[in-house]
Amino acid sequence: MGFVPGAPLKPMLAVTGERLPSGPGWVYEFKWDGVRAITQIAQGRALMWARSGAEITAAYPELAALGGALDDAVLDGEVVLLDEAGRPSFTALAERMHVREHGRAARLAASIPVTYMIFDLLRLRGADLTGWSYGDRRAALEALGLAGPRWAVPPSFADGVATYAAAQENRLEGVVAKRLDSIYRPGQRSADWIKVKADVTAEFVVGGWRPGVRKIGGLLVGVPQPGGRLAFRGRVGGGIGAAAERALLAELEPRRDAPSPFADDLPREDARGAIWVRPEIVVEVKYGQRTPDGRLRFPRFLRLRPDLRPEDVTDAA
Repeated sequence: MGFVPGAPLKPMLAVTGERLPSGPGWVYEFKWDGVRAITQIAQGRALMWARSGAEITAAYPELAALGGALDDAVLDGEVVLLDEAGRPSFTALAERMHVREHGRAARLAASIPVTYMIFDLLRLRGADLTGWSYGDRRAALEALGLAGPRWAVPPSFADGVATYAAAQENRLEGVVAKRLDSIYRPGQRSADWIKVKADVTAEFVVGGWRPGVRKIGGLLVGVPQPGGRLAFRGRVGGGIGAAAERALLAELEPRRDAPSPFADDLPREDARGAIWVRPEIVVEVKYGQRTPDGRLRFPRFLRLRPDLRPEDVTDAA
């Protein structure tokens, strides 16, 4: 089968859990901190699409050779950029993910190359495998012997507790548990896949900020509601160093907007002196717990998430 316009399908998504499920019907994989990518291979070429549906092939020329590794296949995986310790660095990957100019992409591929972690096989030689069980898809993927200079099939494990401990020890993002008998549900978030992060983190949309001793004293964040307004989830002041502040201001200053994007009035101590912005920027926040009304306790800014759109953000994401 040849190429048709657009992504061949949307990726299946996991739900967030507080703890890993256990039992013989589950297997466990490391959660890779990168950019989700569906890859279609046909006619000796490999085309890649992000979770948003945008084609990202041009950003990663070092993965082009994957087109010669298979004939007519669709793969699911994560594009990661490994640091010197072999750990994924989303900060370093951010320099790569929006590059589309071929010359610059080639230079970056030579200096800070990515790796494609392949964890699912969705089509092979004309056969649609999405209706197969995960166990059968995984066996078929491993039988292909895919290994290359810039791609790999990372292992899966039977022991969830040990996998989570290894993720913590190696400072990986977390673990994904998958039911062995689960089919692939394109574009759906399914409890057949459960992700548990090593730290409690989530994505939120920035609706404004409050100045402080520095230009940004705290980000005002929320989650989208029907109609486009945000439900307030808290003020995030920790974790914003000088470099993060510069990066945030570069994104937020051009989006200054007069009306508040929040659905309800904010508490006075949060709204005082607030500068509102169009709710277009997504950030990842680490926190302890949530209050009964959904407010974050002890939140700390982790990073910008330029790979996500506001509509990708939910309270369960």
